[in-house]
Amino acid sequence: MGIESVLSEHRTFHPDQTFVDQANVSGMAHYEKLCVAANENYEQFWADLARELIVWKKPFTQTLNDSNAPFYKWFEDGELNVSYNCLDKHLNTQPNKVAIIFEADNGDVTKVTYKELYEKVCQFSNGLKTFNLDLGDRVVIYLPMGIEAVVAMLACARIGLTHSVVFGGFSAKSIQERIKDAQARLVITADIQFRGGKTLPLQAAVDEAFNLGGCESVIGTVVLKKSKDPIELDSKKIWWHDLIKNQSTKCDPVFVNAEHPLFLLYTSGSTGTPKGVQHSSAGYLLHAMNTMRWTFDIKENDVYWCTADVGWITGHTYVVYGPLAMGATQLIYEGIPTFPHAGRFWQMIEKHQVSIFYTAPTAIRSLIKASELNKESNP
Repeated sequence: MGIESVLSEHRTFHPDQTFVDQANVSGMAHYEKLCVAANENYEQFWADLARELIVWKKPFTQTLNDSNAPFYKWFEDGELNVSYNCLDKHLNTQPNKVAIIFEADNGDVTKVTYKELYEKVCQFSNGLKTFNLDLGDRVVIYLPMGIEAVVAMLACARIGLTHSVVFGGFSAKSIQERIKDAQARLVITADIQFRGGKTLPLQAAVDEAFNLGGCESVIGTVVLKKSKDPIELDSKKIWWHDLIKNQSTKCDPVFVNAEHPLFLLYTSGSTGTPKGVQHSSAGYLLHAMNTMRWTFDIKENDVYWCTADVGWITGHTYVVYGPLAMGATQLIYEGIPTFPHAGRFWQMIEKHQVSIFYTAPTAIRSLIKASELNKESNP
Protein backbone atom coordinates (compact mmCIF):
# COMPACT_ATOMS: atom_id res chain seq x y z
CA MET A 1 0.00 0.00 0.00
CA GLY A 2 1.45 3.33 -1.07
CA ILE A 3 1.56 6.52 0.94
CA GLU A 4 -0.99 9.06 -0.23
CA SER A 5 0.44 12.49 -0.88
CA VAL A 6 -1.64 15.44 0.21
CA LEU A 7 0.79 18.00 -1.19
CA SER A 8 -0.92 20.18 -3.75
CA GLU A 9 1.77 22.84 -4.24
CA HIS A 10 2.86 23.16 -7.87
CA ARG A 11 4.30 26.67 -7.99
CA THR A 12 7.96 27.25 -8.78
CA PHE A 13 9.97 30.30 -7.78
CA HIS A 14 12.82 31.38 -10.02
CA PRO A 15 15.63 33.53 -8.60
CA ASP A 16 16.44 36.77 -10.35
CA GLN A 17 19.71 37.16 -12.25
CA THR A 18 21.38 39.18 -9.49
CA PHE A 19 20.75 36.35 -7.02
CA VAL A 20 22.12 33.80 -9.50
CA ASP A 21 25.23 35.86 -10.24
CA GLN A 22 26.07 36.11 -6.54
CA ALA A 23 25.22 32.51 -5.60
CA ASN A 24 27.89 30.17 -4.27
CA VAL A 25 26.49 27.55 -6.65
CA SER A 26 25.51 29.63 -9.66
CA GLY A 27 23.30 27.17 -11.50
CA MET A 28 22.82 23.65 -12.77
CA ALA A 29 26.00 23.76 -14.86
CA HIS A 30 28.04 24.60 -11.75
CA TYR A 31 26.22 21.92 -9.76
CA GLU A 32 26.81 19.28 -12.44
CA LYS A 33 30.50 20.22 -12.59
CA LEU A 34 30.77 19.59 -8.84
CA CYS A 35 29.00 16.24 -9.25
CA VAL A 36 31.40 15.17 -11.99
CA ALA A 37 34.42 16.10 -9.86
CA ALA A 38 33.04 14.18 -6.87
CA ASN A 39 32.22 11.10 -8.94
CA GLU A 40 35.52 11.00 -10.80
CA ASN A 41 37.72 11.23 -7.70
CA TYR A 42 35.79 11.62 -4.46
CA GLU A 43 38.90 11.46 -2.29
CA GLN A 44 40.51 14.35 -4.14
CA PHE A 45 37.18 16.21 -4.11
CA TRP A 46 36.92 16.09 -0.31
CA ALA A 47 40.64 16.66 0.21
CA ASP A 48 40.47 19.89 -1.80
CA LEU A 49 37.47 21.09 0.22
CA ALA A 50 39.11 20.20 3.53
CA ARG A 51 42.23 22.17 2.63
CA GLU A 52 40.18 25.11 1.40
CA LEU A 53 37.78 25.45 4.33
CA ILE A 54 39.48 24.11 7.47
CA VAL A 55 42.46 25.64 9.27
CA TRP A 56 44.80 22.77 10.14
CA LYS A 57 47.48 22.74 12.82
CA LYS A 58 48.99 19.69 11.16
CA PRO A 59 47.92 19.12 7.54
CA PHE A 60 46.64 15.66 6.68
CA THR A 61 48.45 13.47 4.15
CA GLN A 62 45.86 10.70 3.84
CA THR A 63 42.31 11.65 2.91
CA LEU A 64 40.46 8.39 3.54
CA ASN A 65 41.35 5.22 5.41
CA ASP A 66 38.87 2.54 4.40
CA SER A 67 40.93 -0.45 5.58
CA ASN A 68 38.35 -1.25 8.27
CA ALA A 69 35.18 -0.54 6.32
CA PRO A 70 32.48 0.38 7.14
CA PHE A 71 34.39 2.22 9.87
CA TYR A 72 35.92 4.88 7.66
CA LYS A 73 38.44 7.44 8.87
CA TRP A 74 38.85 10.81 7.20
CA PHE A 75 41.97 13.01 7.31
CA GLU A 76 43.11 10.88 10.24
CA ASP A 77 46.73 12.06 10.45
CA GLY A 78 45.69 15.73 10.44
CA GLU A 79 45.28 17.86 13.57
CA LEU A 80 42.91 20.76 14.19
CA ASN A 81 40.75 22.45 16.78
CA VAL A 82 37.10 23.08 15.96
CA SER A 83 36.79 26.01 18.38
CA TYR A 84 39.78 27.65 16.68
CA ASN A 85 38.03 27.26 13.33
CA CYS A 86 34.88 28.90 14.73
CA LEU A 87 36.53 31.77 16.61
CA ASP A 88 40.29 32.40 16.47
CA LYS A 89 40.56 32.41 12.70
CA HIS A 90 38.13 35.35 12.51
CA LEU A 91 39.94 37.57 15.02
CA ASN A 92 42.35 39.10 12.50
CA THR A 93 39.71 39.74 9.85
CA GLN A 94 36.39 40.48 11.61
CA PRO A 95 36.78 40.68 15.41
CA ASN A 96 34.03 43.28 15.73
CA LYS A 97 31.51 41.58 13.48
CA VAL A 98 28.40 40.45 15.35
CA ALA A 99 28.51 36.67 15.75
CA ILE A 100 25.25 36.15 17.64
CA ILE A 101 22.09 38.20 18.07
CA PHE A 102 20.20 36.63 20.95
CA GLU A 103 16.53 37.43 21.53
CA ALA A 104 15.18 36.25 24.86
CA ASP A 105 11.68 34.95 25.47
CA ASN A 106 10.66 38.37 26.81
CA GLY A 107 12.09 40.22 23.81
CA ASP A 108 15.36 41.44 25.34
CA VAL A 109 18.18 41.45 22.78
CA THR A 110 21.88 40.79 23.38
CA LYS A 111 24.58 40.94 20.73
CA VAL A 112 28.10 39.50 20.93
CA THR A 113 30.92 39.99 18.46
CA TYR A 114 33.39 37.32 17.43
CA LYS A 115 35.99 38.80 19.78
CA GLU A 116 33.53 38.86 22.68
CA LEU A 117 32.42 35.29 21.98
CA TYR A 118 36.06 34.19 21.82
CA GLU A 119 36.69 35.75 25.23
CA LYS A 120 33.60 34.14 26.76
CA VAL A 121 34.62 30.73 25.41
CA CYS A 122 38.19 31.13 26.68
CA GLN A 123 37.00 32.17 30.15
CA PHE A 124 34.68 29.20 30.39
CA SER A 125 37.35 26.86 29.00
CA ASN A 126 39.73 27.97 31.72
CA GLY A 127 36.99 27.37 34.26
CA LEU A 128 36.43 23.84 32.95
CA LYS A 129 40.14 23.15 33.28
CA THR A 130 39.81 23.42 37.07
CA PHE A 131 37.96 20.09 37.05
CA ASN A 132 41.14 18.37 35.74
CA LEU A 133 39.28 16.40 33.10
CA ASP A 134 41.10 14.25 30.56
CA LEU A 135 41.06 14.58 26.79
CA GLY A 136 37.86 13.04 25.44
CA ASP A 137 35.98 13.04 28.77
CA ARG A 138 32.26 13.46 28.23
CA VAL A 139 30.38 16.57 29.38
CA VAL A 140 26.57 16.58 29.42
CA ILE A 141 25.06 19.98 28.56
CA TYR A 142 21.44 20.62 29.58
CA LEU A 143 20.90 24.31 28.86
CA PRO A 144 18.23 26.54 27.34
CA MET A 145 18.75 28.20 23.98
CA GLY A 146 21.12 31.10 24.37
CA ILE A 147 24.66 32.37 24.08
CA GLU A 148 25.79 30.25 27.03
CA ALA A 149 24.80 27.01 25.27
CA VAL A 150 27.08 27.95 22.37
CA VAL A 151 29.85 28.96 24.78
CA ALA A 152 29.63 25.64 26.65
CA MET A 153 29.85 23.59 23.45
CA LEU A 154 32.75 25.57 22.02
CA ALA A 155 34.60 25.52 25.34
CA CYS A 156 34.44 21.73 25.39
CA ALA A 157 35.73 21.63 21.82
CA ARG A 158 38.50 24.08 22.72
CA ILE A 159 40.08 21.86 25.37
CA GLY A 160 39.36 18.48 23.77
CA LEU A 161 36.33 17.43 25.81
CA THR A 162 33.45 15.59 24.13
CA HIS A 163 30.10 17.25 24.76
CA SER A 164 26.73 15.55 24.81
CA VAL A 165 23.86 18.04 24.64
CA VAL A 166 20.47 17.02 26.01
CA PHE A 167 17.39 18.84 24.73
CA GLY A 168 16.02 21.13 27.44
CA GLY A 169 12.56 19.60 27.21
CA PHE A 170 13.69 16.07 28.06
CA SER A 171 12.86 14.41 31.37
CA ALA A 172 15.08 13.49 34.31
CA LYS A 173 15.02 9.88 33.13
CA SER A 174 16.34 10.91 29.71
CA ILE A 175 19.14 12.89 31.34
CA GLN A 176 20.02 9.98 33.62
CA GLU A 177 20.15 7.53 30.71
CA ARG A 178 22.55 9.73 28.77
CA ILE A 179 24.80 10.50 31.73
CA LYS A 180 25.01 6.81 32.60
CA ASP A 181 25.64 5.58 29.07
CA ALA A 182 28.24 8.26 28.27
CA GLN A 183 29.88 7.96 31.69
CA ALA A 184 29.83 11.75 31.79
CA ARG A 185 32.28 13.46 34.12
CA LEU A 186 30.60 16.85 34.24
CA VAL A 187 27.12 18.34 33.81
CA ILE A 188 26.45 21.91 32.69
CA THR A 189 22.91 23.17 33.29
CA ALA A 190 20.86 26.20 34.38
CA ASP A 191 18.58 26.69 37.35
CA ILE A 192 15.59 27.51 35.11
CA GLN A 193 14.64 28.34 31.56
CA PHE A 194 12.09 30.76 30.12
CA ARG A 195 9.88 29.39 27.36
CA GLY A 196 6.57 30.65 26.04
CA GLY A 197 6.11 33.01 28.98
CA LYS A 198 6.64 30.20 31.48
CA THR A 199 9.45 29.47 33.91
CA LEU A 200 10.56 25.85 33.70
CA PRO A 201 13.02 24.03 36.00
CA LEU A 202 16.26 22.57 34.66
CA GLN A 203 18.52 22.04 37.66
CA ALA A 204 15.70 20.23 39.46
CA ALA A 205 15.51 17.76 36.57
CA VAL A 206 19.27 17.16 36.81
CA ASP A 207 18.98 16.58 40.57
CA GLU A 208 16.20 14.08 39.94
CA ALA A 209 18.37 12.34 37.33
CA PHE A 210 21.13 11.97 39.91
CA ASN A 211 18.65 10.52 42.38
CA LEU A 212 17.71 7.81 39.88
CA GLY A 213 21.23 6.40 40.25
CA GLY A 214 23.89 5.38 37.77
CA CYS A 215 25.45 8.85 37.61
CA GLU A 216 28.42 8.16 39.86
CA SER A 217 30.85 9.14 37.08
CA VAL A 218 29.88 12.82 37.49
CA ILE A 219 32.36 14.78 39.62
CA GLY A 220 30.71 18.20 39.38
CA THR A 221 27.89 20.35 38.02
CA VAL A 222 28.09 23.89 36.64
CA VAL A 223 24.85 25.86 37.01
CA LEU A 224 23.96 28.97 35.00
CA LYS A 225 21.87 31.31 37.16
CA LYS A 226 18.90 32.75 35.29
CA SER A 227 16.43 33.33 38.14
CA LYS A 228 16.69 36.22 40.58
CA ASP A 229 15.76 34.08 43.56
CA PRO A 230 18.49 33.18 46.07
CA ILE A 231 19.43 29.51 45.69
CA GLU A 232 21.93 27.46 47.66
CA LEU A 233 24.07 24.92 45.80
CA ASP A 234 25.53 21.79 47.34
CA SER A 235 29.27 21.18 47.43
CA LYS A 236 29.39 19.34 44.07
CA LYS A 237 27.84 22.28 42.21
CA ILE A 238 29.25 25.66 41.24
CA TRP A 239 27.61 28.70 39.68
CA TRP A 240 28.70 29.53 36.14
CA HIS A 241 29.59 33.11 37.18
CA ASP A 242 31.74 31.83 40.04
CA LEU A 243 33.52 29.36 37.76
CA ILE A 244 34.62 32.08 35.32
CA LYS A 245 35.41 34.69 37.99
CA ASN A 246 39.01 35.94 37.55
CA GLN A 247 39.59 33.53 34.66
CA SER A 248 41.68 34.77 31.74
CA THR A 249 39.98 35.68 28.48
CA LYS A 250 42.69 33.77 26.64
CA CYS A 251 42.97 30.00 26.43
CA ASP A 252 45.20 28.15 24.01
CA PRO A 253 43.22 25.62 21.98
CA VAL A 254 44.05 21.93 22.32
CA PHE A 255 44.75 20.60 18.84
CA VAL A 256 43.38 17.10 18.38
CA ASN A 257 43.40 14.35 15.80
CA ALA A 258 40.90 14.75 12.97
CA GLU A 259 39.02 11.68 14.23
CA HIS A 260 38.83 12.96 17.82
CA PRO A 261 35.19 12.74 19.01
CA LEU A 262 33.77 16.27 18.97
CA PHE A 263 30.41 15.29 20.42
CA LEU A 264 28.12 12.44 21.33
CA LEU A 265 24.46 13.05 20.48
CA TYR A 266 21.76 10.58 21.40
CA THR A 267 18.80 9.51 19.33
CA SER A 268 15.45 10.52 20.80
CA GLY A 269 14.66 7.00 22.02
CA SER A 270 11.16 7.02 20.53
CA THR A 271 11.74 3.57 19.00
CA GLY A 272 13.88 2.04 21.74
CA THR A 273 16.83 2.80 23.97
CA PRO A 274 18.56 6.08 23.00
CA LYS A 275 21.74 5.42 21.04
CA GLY A 276 24.75 7.70 21.28
CA VAL A 277 26.00 8.76 17.85
CA GLN A 278 29.61 9.94 17.88
CA HIS A 279 30.73 12.68 15.50
CA SER A 280 34.41 13.20 14.77
CA SER A 281 35.99 16.63 14.48
CA ALA A 282 37.24 17.21 10.94
CA GLY A 283 34.72 15.33 8.82
CA TYR A 284 31.79 16.81 10.72
CA LEU A 285 33.17 20.36 10.59
CA LEU A 286 33.79 20.11 6.87
CA HIS A 287 30.21 18.98 6.26
CA ALA A 288 28.83 21.79 8.43
CA MET A 289 30.86 24.45 6.64
CA ASN A 290 30.28 23.20 3.14
CA THR A 291 26.52 22.88 3.52
CA MET A 292 26.38 26.40 4.95
CA ARG A 293 28.13 27.55 1.78
CA TRP A 294 26.38 25.47 -0.87
CA THR A 295 22.97 24.72 0.63
CA PHE A 296 22.29 27.95 2.52
CA ASP A 297 24.37 30.14 0.19
CA ILE A 298 25.75 32.05 3.19
CA LYS A 299 27.50 35.34 2.46
CA GLU A 300 29.42 37.93 4.42
CA ASN A 301 26.52 40.34 4.95
CA ASP A 302 23.76 37.81 5.62
CA VAL A 303 21.85 37.62 8.89
CA TYR A 304 21.05 33.94 9.26
CA TRP A 305 18.49 32.28 11.51
CA CYS A 306 18.00 28.58 12.14
CA THR A 307 15.18 28.01 14.65
CA ALA A 308 16.37 24.54 15.73
CA ASP A 309 17.26 23.82 19.35
CA VAL A 310 20.91 23.03 20.05
CA GLY A 311 19.70 19.79 21.63
CA TRP A 312 19.19 18.35 18.14
CA ILE A 313 21.71 17.64 15.39
CA THR A 314 20.28 20.47 13.30
CA GLY A 315 21.05 22.88 16.14
CA HIS A 316 24.59 21.53 16.52
CA THR A 317 25.33 21.97 12.83
CA TYR A 318 23.30 25.00 11.81
CA VAL A 319 23.17 27.04 15.03
CA VAL A 320 26.65 26.43 16.41
CA TYR A 321 29.39 24.98 14.23
CA GLY A 322 28.33 25.78 10.65
CA PRO A 323 27.47 29.49 10.99
CA LEU A 324 30.39 30.34 13.27
CA ALA A 325 32.98 28.44 11.24
CA MET A 326 31.78 30.38 8.18
CA GLY A 327 31.97 33.70 10.04
CA ALA A 328 28.26 34.45 9.79
CA THR A 329 26.02 36.71 11.85
CA GLN A 330 23.17 34.64 13.22
CA LEU A 331 20.06 35.04 15.32
CA ILE A 332 19.30 32.74 18.27
CA TYR A 333 15.86 32.77 19.91
CA GLU A 334 15.02 31.48 23.37
CA GLY A 335 11.26 31.03 22.98
CA ILE A 336 8.58 29.38 20.86
CA PRO A 337 7.02 30.47 17.53
CA THR A 338 3.61 31.37 18.96
CA PHE A 339 4.57 33.48 21.99
CA PRO A 340 3.33 36.05 22.69
CA HIS A 341 1.59 35.78 19.32
CA ALA A 342 1.83 33.73 16.13
CA GLY A 343 3.60 36.56 14.33
CA ARG A 344 6.69 36.41 16.55
CA PHE A 345 8.91 34.81 13.90
CA TRP A 346 7.97 37.35 11.21
CA GLN A 347 8.35 40.21 13.69
CA MET A 348 11.87 39.03 14.55
CA ILE A 349 12.82 38.52 10.90
CA GLU A 350 11.83 42.12 10.18
CA LYS A 351 13.44 43.54 13.33
CA HIS A 352 16.80 41.82 12.83
CA GLN A 353 16.76 41.96 9.01
CA VAL A 354 17.13 38.19 8.66
CA SER A 355 18.11 37.28 5.09
CA ILE A 356 18.28 33.46 5.43
CA PHE A 357 15.60 31.68 7.46
CA TYR A 358 15.73 27.94 8.22
CA THR A 359 12.89 26.32 10.14
CA ALA A 360 10.94 23.07 10.37
CA PRO A 361 7.62 22.11 8.74
CA THR A 362 6.25 21.53 12.25
CA ALA A 363 6.82 25.19 13.10
CA ILE A 364 5.19 26.38 9.89
CA ARG A 365 2.17 24.11 10.47
CA SER A 366 1.75 25.50 13.98
CA LEU A 367 1.76 29.03 12.58
CA ILE A 368 -0.75 28.11 9.87
CA LYS A 369 -3.01 26.58 12.51
CA ALA A 370 -2.68 29.67 14.71
CA SER A 371 -3.55 31.87 11.75
CA GLU A 372 -6.64 29.78 10.96
CA LEU A 373 -7.80 29.89 14.59
CA ASN A 374 -7.31 33.65 14.59
CA LYS A 375 -9.49 33.98 11.48
CA GLU A 376 -12.21 31.86 13.09
CA SER A 377 -12.23 33.93 16.28
CA ASN A 378 -11.96 37.24 14.39
CA PRO A 379 -14.12 36.79 11.25
